[in-house]
Amino acid sequence: MNKHISIIGCGWLGLPLAAELVKNGHSVKGSTTSVDKMALLKKVGILAFLVSISEEGITGPIDACLKDSEILIINIPPGLRKNPNADFVKQMEFLCKHIETSTVKQVLYVSSTSVYEDDVKLSMITEKSPTNGQSATAKQLIAAEQIFKTNPNFETTILRFGGLIGEDRNPAKFLSGKTNVKDPEGPVNLIHQKDAIGIIKAIITDQHWNTDFNAASPQHPTRKAYYTSLCELQILPVPQFEDSGSSIGKIISSEKVERILKYDFQHHL
Repeated sequence: MNKHISIIGCGWLGLPLAAELVKNGHSVKGSTTSVDKMALLKKVGILAFLVSISEEGITGPIDACLKDSEILIINIPPGLRKNPNADFVKQMEFLCKHIETSTVKQVLYVSSTSVYEDDVKLSMITEKSPTNGQSATAKQLIAAEQIFKTNPNFETTILRFGGLIGEDRNPAKFLSGKTNVKDPEGPVNLIHQKDAIGIIKAIITDQHWNTDFNAASPQHPTRKAYYTSLCELQILPVPQFEDSGSSIGKIISSEKVERILKYDFQHHL
């Protein structure tokens, strides 16, 4: 059944996701903060809106972007690397107020597995694990998740991705040539863009709301083995790891995605 879907954040993941949903027969509205991207969104069949969210409020036709949509996908990273003082939680509170008065009945909030803290036990993380991340980004993501999960006006599913990779986001370049790289024995938790899109489509198709999903490739090689092998294969400078001391990390389980959504990962590490 075709749906009316809005996507807040048509960036690296949101734009190809929107294009894929249009191909599947859905009616898609999408927001961007870039005037230059408006034509690109329209070209792939997305009804585009120029919307910007800040601590001061929302500028642009946010209500028109949400109008008539039953499903909203929120795909906005906190952006604390560029702006460490950003109040992402405040931004999501502004957005939530507009959702409350819209036609949206289901929200898919794209979060990150960084909400889970690394540890020396290299623990297996499931959706039942506590969201205990201590970084500034993790704390804001955890608070943002709660804004949507606890709102009684719509159903919310939280989707936490591992590190996103893709055709134009080569993981070999993440660490190539770097020295004194920590946590050589820490597990890798990455997910390809196409699998991320496939999982979102599965949630929408099967209508899995009011739940959480963690998503990362089922393979978890160590950081040292994975990045060294990848750099050697691509003839790039290999990273030099700091082997002294204990490594910290975590293993993100995608067992629930595979079991509930019956999703088979297409890209393996």
